[in-house]
Amino acid sequence: MMETVLRQGLSALSLPEEGVPALLRYWELLAEKNQVMNLTAITDPVDAARLHFLDSAALPALEDFRGKRVVDVGTGAGFPGLPLKILEPSIRLTLLDAQRKRVDFLREVCEDLGLADVECVHGRAEAFAADHREGFDIAVSRAVASLPVLAELCLPLVNVGGRFLAMKSVDTEEELNAAGRAVSLLGGRLEKPIDYVISGTDIPRRLVIMTKISETPKKYPRTFAKIKKNPL
Repeated sequence: MMETVLRQGLSALSLPEEGVPALLRYWELLAEKNQVMNLTAITDPVDAARLHFLDSAALPALEDFRGKRVVDVGTGAGFPGLPLKILEPSIRLTLLDAQRKRVDFLREVCEDLGLADVECVHGRAEAFAADHREGFDIAVSRAVASLPVLAELCLPLVNVGGRFLAMKSVDTEEELNAAGRAVSLLGGRLEKPIDYVISGTDIPRRLVIMTKISETPKKYPRTFAKIKKNPL
């Protein structure tokens, strides 16, 4: 059933179905590891196909990732980065997470699936930015932090002309209004968000898009304690 849902969903998004076997194997590894560590609250395969994999698959249906350097900030169990890599193998992907056990799991998945050009990094975004400033074409995040916080963590990683894509619920008007000043200070520009429905469901989602138009001032990002205490 999971395979059918994935194939139907990818077909509806006009995405190739060649990655389905890898997505199914990824789920097997995730479900197995989830029994001993908390990686996802979603345990039903069909729900995972829709809420994890097909939600992640919305990205290559909405943005051109071909050949891009991509960083997934706060990737957790690998979403949206790993499905994105499986569906668009040409990207050079960095998966960044602050929990070592998650990163170790992601390395295992990449090795099992034989994925090339994927770096799994244990670290915090604000520290990672010190050595990888403006080193990526696209940053993505499905993290739960507010947009002003995510902007400060992610925009410094994006080169001028690149984009930061934040996956959010549609109820983000207040966050968008609050993020305007932060995005501007960080060298970005808020674009019109794209609302979409997860393929095969009636669940609405929103892609918040920030284009990098100038270099981020060197003082950003601040330490996470300062970011959290006093968002831009």
